[in-house]
Amino acid sequence: MIQVENLTKYYSDLCAVDQISLEIQKGEILGLLGPNGAGKTTTLRMLTGFLRPSAGKVNILDFNIEDHPLEIKKILGYLPESAPLYHDMLVYDYLNYVAEIRAIDKGHKLDRIRQVADLCGINEVMHKPVNELSKGYKQRVGLAHAMINDPEILVLDEPTSGLDPNQIAEIRQIIKEIGREKTIILSTHILSEAEATCDRIVIINRGKIVADGSTESLKESAGDYRHIHLTLQNADFKSVDTLLSSLEAISGVTQIAESDGQLEVRLACRTSSDQRAAIYQQIKQTDWVLLDFHQETQTLETIFRELTLEDA
Repeated sequence: MIQVENLTKYYSDLCAVDQISLEIQKGEILGLLGPNGAGKTTTLRMLTGFLRPSAGKVNILDFNIEDHPLEIKKILGYLPESAPLYHDMLVYDYLNYVAEIRAIDKGHKLDRIRQVADLCGINEVMHKPVNELSKGYKQRVGLAHAMINDPEILVLDEPTSGLDPNQIAEIRQIIKEIGREKTIILSTHILSEAEATCDRIVIINRGKIVADGSTESLKESAGDYRHIHLTLQNADFKSVDTLLSSLEAISGVTQIAESDGQLEVRLACRTSSDQRAAIYQQIKQTDWVLLDFHQETQTLETIFRELTLEDA
């Protein structure tokens, strides 16, 4: 449905997006993850025709973004991170205004406004001024704006940014409901949101795609390394680093914290085999007190950190 080929964007000498290529299937909910400044928003703005690429192609259905921007915008709904609302208008008047801009048939306009109001849960605020709404309701109104023309594709940039946990859960449920019928692309830095909502996850770092797949497939592909967490008493980091780094399977020792005579470290193993027995044998030779010793399970968070840390 959506084909992106070598998409690139420069701001002067800064390469914000660097030759991104991917395909998005109809009915898919795709999460675009990455640290701040990774290029997520720039990518979405190019997909929606808001920004012109420096190079590369975007094809949506049978249309090219360069040659048919208006045709593509007619089948898209776009919610930027800060919803572009007119704060002095009533919610109903605002949605009515957006419906007119979108050239929705007058005979169906009221029904469509009612549909998006029900879907986005804003019936109780339809006759309130936008500036009196909470952040969560403003996001809902922005989502209703993006949905008003019943688009085939919905693009959401940080749709839960600045919301409290209850509001995040509400918006997430709305997105999942919409995703039953629409193709959705959303950017976020909330990993639990992506894991709970998306069928597929693309992680972008420094303008490049560094991972692409379902949560489970990403965990499986990252299975060739393990991390082990230790909390020790009567130990100093230099001695721990020297002793445990001597094990062939240990590729790094990182200090997490040190307080009240307790040292927390994280061991990176370059193998998928369990190294806990060998580590324990090394520690047993010392007078260190072992307070905690566990192998970290592979999560989306650990995968994200591995792929986006500065020294990765």
